[in-house]
Amino acid sequence: MTEQLDLNLLRVFDALLQDASVTAAAERLHLSIPATSRALGRLRRAMGDPILVRAGRAMAPTPFALRTAPRVRSLLEEASALISADRTVDLAALKRTFAIRINDGVAATLVTAAVAATAAAAPGVVLRFVPEGDESLEALRDGTIDLDIGADTAAAPDIHTAELYREHLVGIVRAEHPLGRRRRPTLAQLCKHPHVSASRRGRARGPLDDALTAEGLRRHVAAVVPTSALAALLVSQTPYVGLVPHRLAAHYGDTLGLRWFDIPAPLPEVDIRLRWHARLDADPAQRWLRDTLRTALGSPGA
Repeated sequence: MTEQLDLNLLRVFDALLQDASVTAAAERLHLSIPATSRALGRLRRAMGDPILVRAGRAMAPTPFALRTAPRVRSLLEEASALISADRTVDLAALKRTFAIRINDGVAATLVTAAVAATAAAAPGVVLRFVPEGDESLEALRDGTIDLDIGADTAAAPDIHTAELYREHLVGIVRAEHPLGRRRRPTLAQLCKHPHVSASRRGRARGPLDDALTAEGLRRHVAAVVPTSALAALLVSQTPYVGLVPHRLAAHYGDTLGLRWFDIPAPLPEVDIRLRWHARLDADPAQRWLRDTLRTALGSPGA
């Protein structure tokens, strides 16, 4: 007789894939180790796959298990949302991990406040921040991530979005730099100094270069780094000029010994948005998290 899958078995599958250990999964689910081992046996029969195999002293998931894990997580979340949609969430007792894909410029100003606000209300919640890379909406659909925060404009009927704020770039230099005494240097003055470009795709050219070209000017990009946070650190130790999000400069400028200034050019602004899948829209825990993140963002510093 073919084994039947139920939600309890799927919860065991999810725990096994998270921990790659029968013992750890048993602890997570508050089950005995023999009961978890029996559940693994049932999963193997039902799915026709070993699920976990021995790899030295540890266990490793099979390719089938890795492919299936996001779909199982999605099913469990849908079931949880169905049961709890009309209930309030007990934050003090909530035990849950939320995966949040986030733009690095946003992360630098959001993560500390978000972790502090979450820990104060729901100490059992874990926020797992993951960097941008593959911005595919499939990660929201299959449950690989719970929320996405960034400037990407891709949209779909099953993806809900909310604007958090509008962001723009400002120039930064270390305090003793000649431009550090100017609130709004000219484009010609900017071009007298070497620049650092922040681009995770490794690009040295950006919107500022288009504005400079229109004025018959050109800057020298001496370094290209993958994140705005790294650009700010580099600028704090060199005579370079950098362009970073305003919130990053406002929050960490004094700490890093930086001065920031407006760029005298019409650089594009971007909408920073929060995105989530429709199946989680009514989930009370996710609603609480979205509200917490909005509050944690607050307003930028002076």
